[in-house]
Amino acid sequence: MRAAERDAAYSEFVRARRTHLRRIAYAICGDWHRSDDLVQTALVKLYVAWPRVRRDGGEEAYVRTIIVRADIDEHRRPWRRESVGLPEIDRAGREELPVEERSTLFEALQALPLMQRKVVVLRHWLGLSVAETAQELGISQGTVKSHSHRGLEALRSVLAEDRR
Repeated sequence: MRAAERDAAYSEFVRARRTHLRRIAYAICGDWHRSDDLVQTALVKLYVAWPRVRRDGGEEAYVRTIIVRADIDEHRRPWRRESVGLPEIDRAGREELPVEERSTLFEALQALPLMQRKVVVLRHWLGLSVAETAQELGISQGTVKSHSHRGLEALRSVLAEDRR
């Protein structure tokens, strides 16, 4: 019965103070998503220390301390200092084609001869280089270039006819 009382007291504290704690975390980190993570981390640690903290009556102070320290720990992590991608190399993603156009494109791809289809997919969909495509398929780089050229021309003509 003691564990049930402990859990009930903890749950009551969380219900009563969670919104307030989230606001404190937001004031510290400036991001609602990170504040939710900080509060969650703090509440997990509070649950572990609940009997001791509850006995001392410092639940609120304990959680605030954990929130502040967890935020500091997050800023110290090496991945926080890394920038994502290379702005001079990374290109903006293309917008997705409407379903009808995707279906037409897939049908046109399926109409290509097998090797042309493989080359077009590897080179222009997956973005492999000519050398990587040649190695992947076990053919020469010249063959990759000719299959790519023929495959793209066939796709252009099929897609141009479809638009008419």
